[in-house]
Amino acid sequence: MSKILIRGARILGGEPQDVLIDGETVAEVGTGIEAPDGATVIEAAGQVLLPGLVDLHTHLREPGREDSETVLTGTRAAAAGGFTAVHAMANTFPVADTAGVVEQVWRLGKESGYCDVQPIGAVTVGLEGKQLAELGAMHDSAAGVKVFSDDGKCVDDAVIMRRALEYVKAFDGVVAQHAQEPRLTEGAQMNEGIVSAELGLSGWPAVAEESIIARDVLLAAHVGSRVHICHLSTAGSVEIVRWAKSKGWNVTAEVTPHHLLLTDELVRSYNPVYKVNPPLRTEADVLALREALADGTIDCVATDHAPHPHEDKDCEWAAAAMGMVGLETALSVVQQTMVDTGLIDWAGVADRMSFRPAAIGRLEGHGRPVSAGEPANLTLVDPAYRGAVDPAGFASRSRNTPYEGRELPGRVTHTFLRGRATVVDGKLA
Repeated sequence: MSKILIRGARILGGEPQDVLIDGETVAEVGTGIEAPDGATVIEAAGQVLLPGLVDLHTHLREPGREDSETVLTGTRAAAAGGFTAVHAMANTFPVADTAGVVEQVWRLGKESGYCDVQPIGAVTVGLEGKQLAELGAMHDSAAGVKVFSDDGKCVDDAVIMRRALEYVKAFDGVVAQHAQEPRLTEGAQMNEGIVSAELGLSGWPAVAEESIIARDVLLAAHVGSRVHICHLSTAGSVEIVRWAKSKGWNVTAEVTPHHLLLTDELVRSYNPVYKVNPPLRTEADVLALREALADGTIDCVATDHAPHPHEDKDCEWAAAAMGMVGLETALSVVQQTMVDTGLIDWAGVADRMSFRPAAIGRLEGHGRPVSAGEPANLTLVDPAYRGAVDPAGFASRSRNTPYEGRELPGRVTHTFLRGRATVVDGKLA
């Protein structure tokens, strides 16, 4: 069993301490810990030690779109970004709507070894929104699915959504909704507003998201179930979730890093790298999302890591696929938008990027305190680092990042999955 001593790290941004890892667990936390014989020593002065990050919203593309990403390349990207667990979305080919497919993804995650992969099951067969998928069978499978989502498509039929919410109550599951009223977004290319009007691009109104969220929080309250709102993106959506929480309803929500930083003004470039679902919104929306993440209305940050091959993005705007890669830049964007602005501290980052997403997904062994006896799922980050994003160095198979050439703060120097280093000195182990 290997032993690792992390010396002088600031746990959750606090005072410098030493952390001794022995095998798969944290053995000791304190000051002046002596390195055991044969232990690896990491000098971490000035660095922040966080629990391993957990992503509730990752597209690993396998099976079916291995030209974009595989479970192996996606988990390597996750480790590089400081993640020790990801939830893999169901919009694969074939769709993860049966016990067999979710078990396949789960087993591929076990084989990859770079982070834990928890499959998300589809809500409806084939993501078609017409009949419930095998929710119980997916939960009872080896993958132990607890989160279900048709992400990429909205469960727009209220009866189907109600039935799903009722069904998952039996095993404390959660339905994660991609809130997009399809009739209001037919042919939509970007956020509906001043910029879309000036560019002549068909608009995606905020109410298309907000109306579904309003319906679903009411449904969740009616049946007494859990609903999670994927990639919340508008100020109006924030107010609906805030109201639902004030009622004591079991509603949670996530925001992506790109919706915390980027606005629809970037679409003026017609660069398809900025085409995403939901679309980039206004500066007012961005500021509302930051405030909501800071005050806890929005529970967590989720990447919505959406890899695409070069040919699906290097084309005219209208033909381009929607989505951005995000695993390897998420922590840096959160540092820039939330920590460096004083909205949250590093303990807040641990809460929004580890503790809460693990709790929402009911994921055991992750989102745990950095203390003796806990699993050694840890991330070490250098917050003083500044550097331009170079997608050529990404571990992901795809390069569709909106941050190419942009200077971002912070760098993950080490990631540990149950005591085993997956990233060392900023490089994959």
